[in-house]
Amino acid sequence: MKTKKILFFTIALFCFTFMAEAQRGVRIGYIDMEYILESVPEYKEASIQLEGKVQRWKQDIDKKQKEIDQMKLNLSNERVLLTKELIDEREEEIKIKEDEMLQYQQDRFGPSGDLMIQRRQLVQPIQDQVFNIVQEVAEAKKYDFIFDKSADVVMLFAAKRNDISDLVLRSIERAGRRVQAADKKEKREIEQREKLSLEEEGAVTEREKAIEEKKEEREKIVEAKKTEREEMMAQRQKERDSIRAVKKAEFEERRQRLIEERDRRRDSIMEARQNKNNTPEAGGEENGG
Repeated sequence: MKTKKILFFTIALFCFTFMAEAQRGVRIGYIDMEYILESVPEYKEASIQLEGKVQRWKQDIDKKQKEIDQMKLNLSNERVLLTKELIDEREEEIKIKEDEMLQYQQDRFGPSGDLMIQRRQLVQPIQDQVFNIVQEVAEAKKYDFIFDKSADVVMLFAAKRNDISDLVLRSIERAGRRVQAADKKEKREIEQREKLSLEEEGAVTEREKAIEEKKEEREKIVEAKKTEREEMMAQRQKERDSIRAVKKAEFEERRQRLIEERDRRRDSIMEARQNKNNTPEAGGEENGG
């Protein structure tokens, strides 16, 4: 009898809990991990660096492949001139090079290669941070389930109101700002900012964005005016240089004329003196005759 009472009480408690949950409704949210990762500056910077490594690895593989292709071509061209032993030796060298290239590919791009390892190292810290934030949000906002939209979970429909990606990203940015805060004043500003709701912070962000856009517009106007002044000054300088060049050319022309005129006068005087010196001698010869 006592056992029946306990069983009845347990079933009643279960039914009561189930009805309460049914009345409240199951609350479901989701995140988009790809969107979060792409919005984290540290992840984007590290991804660019990793992509640079990938390109270098691909170049190394292409270089190895070209070397192997050249070795095969050389062997094909020289095969008729080689003994069987030399042919076997060349083929063995080619086989070794191919095995080295395949091993290099596996070491870099295989399931346990450098690319997969470094991607995990890149993503893991952010995923751990997101996981911890999701736990906090789920408890604070009373979510029953939170899914990752970018994972293998099939979501045929997802209402935007259930997307908490921006909420998670906001928490990550807060943590980053707290770490980077330089002084107490900046830390207080961050703490006041963290007290705002997502909508309030969004409004603040929009205002800050508008202020920043106006600031950038003013800077563009100032820069345009500065450029215009520099162009005007450059044009004036060009005009001054042109006028100076014309004046210099005129001066050189006048100078050259004066020099030529002086040379002509000098030559004329010298010619007249020479004629004067030659005239008495000519007269003396005539008288003597």
